[in-house]
Amino acid sequence: MGDPTTGTEADETVEADGVTARYYLTEAERVLTFEREGATAAVAQNVDGYAMLKVRPTPDGDELERYYGFDMALDHAAELLGVGVNDLPVPESARDMGM
Repeated sequence: MGDPTTGTEADETVEADGVTARYYLTEAERVLTFEREGATAAVAQNVDGYAMLKVRPTPDGDELERYYGFDMALDHAAELLGVGVNDLPVPESARDMGM
C-alpha cells in the first residue's frame, strides 16, 4: 500500500551513522520513528498530513511537544537521541511532513 500523501511506500526504513529511522502509516497518523543505542523518538502527524507534528519519546508515548515545522520536530527528536539533527536519516516518504 502506498502513502496517500506522497504516492510512495507506506513503510520505509533507512539507517545512517547508527540511527535507524522508520516511516509508516497507521489508521490515524503518519509516524516517523528514530532509534539509536536503545534511545527512541517519534514524530507523528495526522494521516491527512495537515496538522501540527507531535514529538513523543516512543510512537505510543505521551506527547512532549507540538511543532508546525518539520525542522523543529527533527531538532527535538535529535535532542532526545543525543545526536545532531543532521545525523538523523529521513526516509523519502517522510520528507514532506509538517505544515
